[in-house]
Amino acid sequence: MNTEVTILLTSDVHGNIFPVNYGNNAPSDVGLGKVATIIAKERAKNPNTIIIDNGDLIQGTPLTYHYVNFLADKKNPMITILNQLKYDGAVIGNHEFNYGLTILKSAVKESNFPWLCGNIVEEKTNQPFLGTPYLIKRINGFKIAILGLTTHYIPNWENPKNIKGLQFNDAFDSAKKWVDFINKEEQPDVLVISYHGGFERNLETGEPTEVLTRENQGYSICKQIDGVDVLLTGHQHRELTGNINGTEIIQPSNNGKFVGKITLVLDENGEVIKKDSELLSVADVDADEEILMLAKEYEDSTQKWLDTPIGHIDGDMLVKDPMEIRLADSPLIEFINKVQMEAANVKISNTALFNNESPGFKPNVTMRDIVSNYIYPNTFKVLALTGKDIRAALEQSAKYFALNEEGEPIVNPSFVYPKPQHYNYDMWEGIEYTLDITKPHGQRVIQLDFEGKPINEEAIYEVVMNNYRAGGGGDFFMFKNKPVVREIQFDASELLANYIMERKIVPATCNHNWKVIW
Repeated sequence: MNTEVTILLTSDVHGNIFPVNYGNNAPSDVGLGKVATIIAKERAKNPNTIIIDNGDLIQGTPLTYHYVNFLADKKNPMITILNQLKYDGAVIGNHEFNYGLTILKSAVKESNFPWLCGNIVEEKTNQPFLGTPYLIKRINGFKIAILGLTTHYIPNWENPKNIKGLQFNDAFDSAKKWVDFINKEEQPDVLVISYHGGFERNLETGEPTEVLTRENQGYSICKQIDGVDVLLTGHQHRELTGNINGTEIIQPSNNGKFVGKITLVLDENGEVIKKDSELLSVADVDADEEILMLAKEYEDSTQKWLDTPIGHIDGDMLVKDPMEIRLADSPLIEFINKVQMEAANVKISNTALFNNESPGFKPNVTMRDIVSNYIYPNTFKVLALTGKDIRAALEQSAKYFALNEEGEPIVNPSFVYPKPQHYNYDMWEGIEYTLDITKPHGQRVIQLDFEGKPINEEAIYEVVMNNYRAGGGGDFFMFKNKPVVREIQFDASELLANYIMERKIVPATCNHNWKVIW
């Protein structure tokens, strides 16, 4: 008689419990409340169900930020919920380190399930960090091994004090080592890898999709390591299902928008005779109210905090027309760049107006205003760039614009379809520049000065930008693999809020250092 096994996966939940957008408190199809409903339905269908979280669990929302800064003497709400849902295991993600080792170790201690990681070890002992590399589940007499791995690229992002004493071994090399060990010592019927990392190549063609930093090694694991039945992935926030070289793969997006589901059918000898993967959307699913109640105290406190005034803007930092903001320097963009420049102690910065819903800052600023305007949990890097690199970056940003039949500026359709990419148009402070969007791509920067003189194409300049852009995200390939002078491991919300709270009153200023002409 055959045995059907279900593996349910969450990944990159990033602190989302309630189905709400914290920027405006509008309903949103995210969070563990909705995930819980799906888990209950799937368990009812098949009691042979294993549930794994694949990392980046405990950081990412105002709720988790508020918990760490104001309620850390209480139980971690994310862990309380995973305990209630009877998760079988969790993998350490890169963002698990963001709040420091004390918070992470406390979360692990509170967990009723093991944390898995086969490639992060203690430097002194070479022993696995915070747990065990793998777990074994027995279902109907069959043995299912689940190995945990984490992208080893973490030291390139994380504050050194948050990873002190740890060694991050290559995830692919560790996968090979542990797969060999598990097959020899455990002889499982099914071998699953849960990897907080993603894919470095196009899944169909095998063509590289990123600079091969080895940050993501999912494709190599499937192609070069035999005996892996299932690869659970994350980190990239993609929606993926499929099969590579006989290994069933899945990645369930982020924020609890989907639950990944792997179905395995084993014959009476324990051979896997069928594999299937699908993504279960939480859209149109009601949240489990009992699960939400477990975090209600934290949520109520967070909401009160979000609506507490933190300072005052003297002047106008509101967004009335997003296109207007992107065509000429404005107090809002100048302010964000100034905060980044001060935090990084540099003279040049860039940032974006991330979407067309950003409202800007009202005169009386609350924390909710902060998260409404800076919607990503970015940290920052200072890169050493040449003047030539800066010019190339401005030309890339200038592709954002096209002209309509009347000769008026519009957003280039390639920045709107298949998905909006307003976050890939940067505006700079610390340099003076003019973009002429009547000119062809690559020839639109008609003025580029630094401190009143034409920029030196060969000179080196220190520039602060968010970590996504610093990695070349958005086709800013001129930033890839450039020397990192230093990193600022505070997220953007913290930097902006602290800047306003320290000063109480922030003047809205604009030096008009750049413009777009047509």
